[in-house]
Amino acid sequence: MDLTRLSLRLRIFLFFAALAFGNLAALVAGLIFGFHKLGRPEALDGFVVGGSVAGLAILGLIAAVWFLFDANLAKPIERLAGSIRARTQTSVESALDQLPGRYLGDLAPAAAAIAQNLNETRSALTESVQRETTRLAREKERLETLLSDVPVGVLLCTADHALVFYNGQAVDLLGGTHAPGLDRRVFDFLNPAPIQHAYARLLATADPDAASDLLCATVADGRTLAARMRLISEGEDHHVVRNAGYVLTLRDVSADMRAHAGREALMDELFDRIRRPAAALQSLTGVLIADDGPTEPQARAQLRGAARAEAGSLSHAIHTLFERHEAMRADWWPLAMIRASDFGAAVQARVAAEGNGDLLPVTAPLMLRIEGFEMVALIAHLVRRLGAGRVEKRLEVLEEGAGALLALEWRGEAVAIAELDGWLTEPLDVGIPDVSGRRVLSVHATDLWPERLHEGRHRLCLPLREARRIGNGPRPVPRKVVYDFDLLGRGKESAFAETPLDKLTFVVFDTETTGLLPTEGDEIVQIAAVRIVNGRRVATEVFDTLVNPGRHIPEASTVIHGITDAMVEGAPPIAEVGRRFHKFAEGAVLVAHNAPFDLEFLRRKELLIGKNFDNPVLDTVLLSAVIFGPSESHSLDALTHRLGITIPEEARHTAIGDTIATADAFLRLLPALKARGLTTFGAVLTEVRKHGRILRDANE
Repeated sequence: MDLTRLSLRLRIFLFFAALAFGNLAALVAGLIFGFHKLGRPEALDGFVVGGSVAGLAILGLIAAVWFLFDANLAKPIERLAGSIRARTQTSVESALDQLPGRYLGDLAPAAAAIAQNLNETRSALTESVQRETTRLAREKERLETLLSDVPVGVLLCTADHALVFYNGQAVDLLGGTHAPGLDRRVFDFLNPAPIQHAYARLLATADPDAASDLLCATVADGRTLAARMRLISEGEDHHVVRNAGYVLTLRDVSADMRAHAGREALMDELFDRIRRPAAALQSLTGVLIADDGPTEPQARAQLRGAARAEAGSLSHAIHTLFERHEAMRADWWPLAMIRASDFGAAVQARVAAEGNGDLLPVTAPLMLRIEGFEMVALIAHLVRRLGAGRVEKRLEVLEEGAGALLALEWRGEAVAIAELDGWLTEPLDVGIPDVSGRRVLSVHATDLWPERLHEGRHRLCLPLREARRIGNGPRPVPRKVVYDFDLLGRGKESAFAETPLDKLTFVVFDTETTGLLPTEGDEIVQIAAVRIVNGRRVATEVFDTLVNPGRHIPEASTVIHGITDAMVEGAPPIAEVGRRFHKFAEGAVLVAHNAPFDLEFLRRKELLIGKNFDNPVLDTVLLSAVIFGPSESHSLDALTHRLGITIPEEARHTAIGDTIATADAFLRLLPALKARGLTTFGAVLTEVRKHGRILRDANE
C-alpha cells in the first residue's frame, strides 16, 4: 500500500491507531504473562478488570493526543499547504493567515514570509512585463479596433470548423437566438455544404494564395451571404498543411438579390404592359392609313377613339413604371444614414470656404439617408448660383412624414423653373466627371422645385424619401472582436477523461429560484452563465436571462435575489430558456458552486425542454475541498475570500454576479489542481469523489 497517496490527516490517524493497537497488544501480552507467572486462577477477574481499565485509559490518552495533533498540527499544515499552493499558482495577494499555524513553531511565519516575498517578486515581475508589453497592447487595441470596424463579417476557423475569431459584423450577419462563441462549430450558424466543398477545393489546390468564392445561407433565418474563403498557411514558405484553418469573410447579399429580382420583375412587367397597347396601336394605325380602310366618319371616329384609349393606356403604364423605377433607384445606390446637424454643418463650412457668404443651417433632430458628399456639393452649388443678390440664406431640414425636406431659403428674387433646370445640368465639383445636380436627384429618387413663401422670401424644396428621428435607440451591439488563436493548434482528444483541463471548454453557470425545494414546485427565475475557453473567461460570451416560473415568487426569495413577479412577467418560460442554455453549453463542461442544486432544477425540466443536460460537471465546492482540505468552509463567500476575489455587494445573490465570482474562483483553482498533479478531467473527477461526504457527485 502506497501511504503517500493518503492525506496527511489520515496518515497521522493511522499512526496513532497503530500506536493504540501496539499499546493494547503489549498490555494484553503483559497481563497474560503475569497471570501465568502468578499461577493463581482466582486472580483472573482482577487481571481482566485491571487490563480493561488500563486499556481504556491508554485509548483515551492516545485519542486525546491524536485529537490535539489533528487540530493543531495536521489541519493547520493542510490549510497552510492549500494557502501556499493557491498563492504560488494564482495571483492571490492577501497576506497568509498565520493564526491556524500558531502551534507549528516557525513554520507559519516562514510560510507567510515566503508568500510575501513571492507576492513582491511577482509584483515586480508583473510591473516589468507590463512596461515591456504596453506598446504591444496598444498595437493590439488598434488592430482590434480596425478589425471591429471592417464592414464585412470575418470568421477564423480551425480545420474542424470551430470558431477561433469573429468580429461584431459577423455576429449581426449570423443572427440566431444565441451569439457565436469561441470553439463552437461554424455549422451551428451557417449551412455546411458550401463551406465544406470550398474547403475541400482549396485543400486540393494546396495553393496558399488561392481563394474560393461561395454563397451560403444562415441557419437561423436563411439569409443569403456572399463569402470568400482562404486557407491559413504556415511556416516561412507559407506552406498549406492538410489540417489548415481558414478565414471566411461574409457579406449580406440578400438585399442585392432582392433588388435584382425587383429590377427583373419590373422589366418583365414593363414589356408585358406595353406589348399589348403597342400592338393594338400598330393595328389601329394600319387600318386608319390603309387605302381600303373605313371611309365612314362614324367608323373612323371609333377607330380614333380606340387608338386614343390605347395610347392613354400605354402612356399611363409607362408613367407608372417610370415612377416605380425611380422609387427603386434609391435602393440600388449605397446611401448612408447621416445626422442632419452634421450635414448642415458640412454645407455651411463648404459655402464659407468657397466665399459665397454665410449660410445658416437649421436642422431637426433627424438621421438622413443620403449620399452625403454629393448632396453637400449640390446644396453648395445652388447657394453659389443664387448669388450675392439673394440674401439671408438659410438651409432648413424639416421632418416630413417618413422622410425629410431640405429647404434652401433666401430673401430676394425668385428662381424660374428654366433657370433652375440649367443649374441642375451643370457639373458639380466632386472630383468625378459627369456628376450633375440632376444625377444626384436621380440617385436619391427625388426632385427639386422652387416655392414662394411670404414677405419676399423664396425657397428651393428637395424632399428625401427616408429619414428617422434621433432618439434613445437600443443599446448598440459591442463591436469588439473575440478571438483565441491558440485554438488553431489544439488537437482533439480521443478520450474525454484523459483530456487535459486546459484543453476543455467550460460553462460556469448559476440559477436563482423561487425556493430551495424543486420537489415541492419551486422553479427557476434566472439563469446566468459565462464561457471559459483555453483557460480564460470570454467577456463577450455571456448568457443572462430572467425566466417566467409560472408561479408566485415568495417574498422571502425576493429578499435574497431581488427578483419580483413583475420583473418576470414578460420573461420567456423555462422551455425556451432551457433550450437556449443547452445550446450555449453544448460540448462544454458545466461548472457551478453546489452544482447538484442547480442541475436538479434543470434535469427535472428535461422532458419539457426536449434536451438532456448530460454534460460533464465540476463543482467548485469539491474542488475547494481538494485544494484546501475538507475541514475548511467551502461557501462561495469563504472560497472567494481565500482566493482574494471581491464580489460587489450589489452583485451578490444575483445569478450573473455569483456566476462571474464562481468563474474567477475556478480559474484560480485550476493552477492549484495542476500543481497537485491533477491535470486531466478524469484525475480531477477521481479526486473530488473522495470528498463525496461533503456533496454528492453531479456526474452520477
